Amino acid sequence: SGGVSSMADLDALKATGVISGAISGRALYDGAIDLGAALSALKG
Repeated sequence: SGGVSSMADLDALKATGVISGAISGRALYDGAIDLGAALSALKG
């Protein structure tokens, strides 16, 4: 609860400029977030 659960959540965090410390373990485990896609989106 309260963690990053989707790519939309990552996009919202990226827009704030505060990514450090974001928790997304469950979303990665469940396949809701693809790690490669997430890293690419955050770099770009």
